[in-house]
Amino acid sequence: MTATTSASPGLVTSDKVILGSAVVLGVLAGLADRGHWNSVVAFFVSAAAVCVLASVVGRSVEQLGDRFGAGATGVLQSALGNLPELFICIFSLRAGLDDVVRAALVGSILANLLLVLGLAFLVGGLRHGTQQLGSDRARTIVVLMLLSVSAWALPSFTQWLHTPASAHETTFSVIVSVLLLLLFAASLPFSLRRDSSDDAGEHDQPRWPIGLAVGLLAVAGIAAAFVSEWFVNALQPAMDALSINETFAGLVIVAIAGNAVENVVGVQLAARDQSAYAFSVILNSPIQIALVLAPALVLISQIFGIGSLTLVLSPLLVVVLMLAIVLAAFIAFDGESTWLEGGSLIVLYVIIATSFWWG
Repeated sequence: MTATTSASPGLVTSDKVILGSAVVLGVLAGLADRGHWNSVVAFFVSAAAVCVLASVVGRSVEQLGDRFGAGATGVLQSALGNLPELFICIFSLRAGLDDVVRAALVGSILANLLLVLGLAFLVGGLRHGTQQLGSDRARTIVVLMLLSVSAWALPSFTQWLHTPASAHETTFSVIVSVLLLLLFAASLPFSLRRDSSDDAGEHDQPRWPIGLAVGLLAVAGIAAAFVSEWFVNALQPAMDALSINETFAGLVIVAIAGNAVENVVGVQLAARDQSAYAFSVILNSPIQIALVLAPALVLISQIFGIGSLTLVLSPLLVVVLMLAIVLAAFIAFDGESTWLEGGSLIVLYVIIATSFWWG
């Protein structure tokens, strides 16, 4: 009976609630942007709208991606789930908030590797005990993540060490960005192939017709562009009102809002004991941030003259980024997760976020 219900096409109650919330919050965010609302209220309304629209994108992609297996679903869900963050970063660059964008890119990777992965391990471990991550896919994903972030950090090292390359910060960042995009393209065949470690037989059958999923995905993507601009318009006044510095705002607030899809979907999958699927969805997002989103934003910044974004980060940002990658590698290489590992990742994320509270 359960299988029949899950296979029946159309919107269920939770879908309707999410879609209704997206419409209401989107309208309120537009009114807040055009009216004279309190800056903090306007910011939180627009942030909520971004999160709900990201959830709509996630549900639409899930209905499409469940037909293709865990690897392809993870890539598709992460790529389209990062749309709100892409728009937020572009509008932030237009507003001159380059430091917010740098911190948001690092914060998105940290949020996925520590907070979201930790929540998934914690919830999944408490409900089902030790969970399997799909060892082959897990190791490859983490190694690729380590390689891409190491390449991303090299422009920062040249600046700190005052090497001859430090005089060519922009050119070096552009070269690294192009190479990272090529690396992502080369990694797609592996990411898209089905794996014997996928959670076979555990997925609900897609409820939505393909036309409905594609239509809602298109509408949510367009709406996310508008709401992201309103979010950025409210960001600076809210930061001033709440005395929040740019680095903390990007590292925590923008990163969490822009990663709402992984925040929800990954934890839900782990709670349903679809651990390999959850791991794929969660870790495909930071890979795409390191290999696609950050390099693309550098190129967009230079080609269209929007801000002056490079891959040069502050020492503390690079340290916490590399620390998160190494910890994720240690956890992933044994191919299984526990609730205690999840709790430890969450604690570390809170400590890192606190270290940036003062700037």
